[in-house]
Amino acid sequence: MDTAVQTGVRDSVPDSHRVAAGIVDVVLVAGMVLYGYIDHGGDPIADPLGSLETIVPFVVGWLAVALLAGVYTLDSPLSGHGLRLTVVAWIAAANVGLMIRGSPLFVGGTTWPFPVVITASVLVVLVGWRLCYSLLFSATE
Repeated sequence: MDTAVQTGVRDSVPDSHRVAAGIVDVVLVAGMVLYGYIDHGGDPIADPLGSLETIVPFVVGWLAVALLAGVYTLDSPLSGHGLRLTVVAWIAAANVGLMIRGSPLFVGGTTWPFPVVITASVLVVLVGWRLCYSLLFSATE
């Protein structure tokens, strides 16, 4: 008989909340990277491929690390533990995205201070929306 108890995984939060959190995360990561692309003179309408080449490494990095870290399998992905895991996962994901972007497969690069800016700005947005959501969600219960 198996008496092992699995804790912290998929009990209290409906799957729809996990999917919604994942969608919001990806949209925010892509949006922040696109904002930086536009802010530095890029035009997503005139150069959609350039936009995608800028966004894809960071979205791929986020999805890979978040799924490996279990960000979306927690009891409460928007809890304090979920926020801490999001911080660590984004720092790792930003590094993965920077490595992909710096590879010969993508145009661009990772010149200083881009790694600090992308890591810090997206981190603030990811943690910020999760914190606001969890405060709002806990206030309505």
